[in-house]
Amino acid sequence: MTERQRRTKILATLGPATDPPGVLEDLFRAGVNVVRLNFSHGDPSGQAKRAADVRAAAARVGAEVGILADLPGPKIRIERFTTGKITLKTGERFDLVADPNAPMGDQNQVGVSYLGLPQDVGPGDVLLLDDGLMQLSVVEVQGPRIVCTVLNDGVLSDRKGLNKQGGGLSLGALTERDKELIGIVAKIGVDFIAVSFCRNAEDMNEARRIAQSHGCDAALVSKVERTEAIENLTEIVEASDVVMVARGDLGVEIGDAELPGLQKKIIRESLAQNKVVITATQMLQSMVESPIPTRAEVLDVANAVIDGTDAVMLSAETAAGAYPVRAVEAMARICLGAERQFETDADFSKAARNLERADQAIAMATMFLSEHVGVRAIVAMTESGGTARYLSRFRAKAPIYAVTRHDGARRQMAMMRDVFPINFDSRGLTPREAARGSIRVLVEANLLTGGDRVVFTSGEHMETHGATNTLRLLEVGPDGRASGLGEL
Repeated sequence: MTERQRRTKILATLGPATDPPGVLEDLFRAGVNVVRLNFSHGDPSGQAKRAADVRAAAARVGAEVGILADLPGPKIRIERFTTGKITLKTGERFDLVADPNAPMGDQNQVGVSYLGLPQDVGPGDVLLLDDGLMQLSVVEVQGPRIVCTVLNDGVLSDRKGLNKQGGGLSLGALTERDKELIGIVAKIGVDFIAVSFCRNAEDMNEARRIAQSHGCDAALVSKVERTEAIENLTEIVEASDVVMVARGDLGVEIGDAELPGLQKKIIRESLAQNKVVITATQMLQSMVESPIPTRAEVLDVANAVIDGTDAVMLSAETAAGAYPVRAVEAMARICLGAERQFETDADFSKAARNLERADQAIAMATMFLSEHVGVRAIVAMTESGGTARYLSRFRAKAPIYAVTRHDGARRQMAMMRDVFPINFDSRGLTPREAARGSIRVLVEANLLTGGDRVVFTSGEHMETHGATNTLRLLEVGPDGRASGLGEL
């Protein structure tokens, strides 16, 4: 048998630091399960090349690696200064000008990219620039000009982001550029599409309609980073396949003090709705420049793991940091440590009742059996990965080996906690033949050995989506073949 497997998945952002030859392979060996292409930076052709490099490197390493395309969304930014940056002092007047013909910024004013900003703010509102490092209080609105008072000393430079404290900006989640990019990432063949700054379920539904119109079946990720998203959290989670706790802009809008509680709330809501959840932003930020994380960062990652997150994300740490591979190795160690210290029994008290689908009922019965009989693993034959996702929500001790011939399904399951995707082609096989064949693959991979008990789930009709309706308790014989102990 192999050493203990890490259950929590790692999502790593690609960038200049990951482009040199051999780095991707090192990242995958270190434990990266999914990569993020940030379309806020670079051009689509460059990101397409990275996607192709990921597929090639994953094949060389023998890893199942998903690709997430992160859409830019309606990020509000100030425009540029004639000198590149200025220094502001508390109490000074400084204006924001929402005019496409606004002059280059100076000590007194700067243009903004969102021309509707004057309609969304009023006297007393606080505007946060550069992730909250620079704060302005709105005094009055004069047409396209927003007259502000500076609330703290600081330096302000070109193209910094802008948020309104408490939220309330009316711009939608999908810009025209985002809609174009969905078509581009569909051609690239990504596995996940992340929608930035979503406000409600309709933002996610619109993204899904556009993706489907391009023949794209990527899983949709809602990035929860606006106050409005918190207010509409239940409906957003319902409309999503994956949810991301995007702590950067969310922390700016709602304040750092509220962020820890909201992170836990978002994770709980996602798990309650059987959705995959990612915790992101500045998890190991010091490792952009340092080869080791701080103790506070270690605790941050571990707490997200203990809360039940499926995946933890690295941003600048891997995209532009000095130690991208070490950052992944550190993240993997922390996840493993947290999982060892806080392994708990599956909680069936919160499981859904009156299930309408057979595959959900089989998933619940599987987890109950695995907990009370004691098995080495759960083996799930799946087409789309739905059965594996239901199984993973229970957080049982036994690893879940999700067996499918579909490349896309395996890469999407790479984001699910406790799930380990396995390539096996069951076409033309009876359910019993498929069970024996998949068990043999796991034995050959040194994941199972003689004497191990496993729970095996499949459908009577193979190669049919949502058809899981059979549960078997099997034992691996000395020759690596599976024999039945019971069937439900």
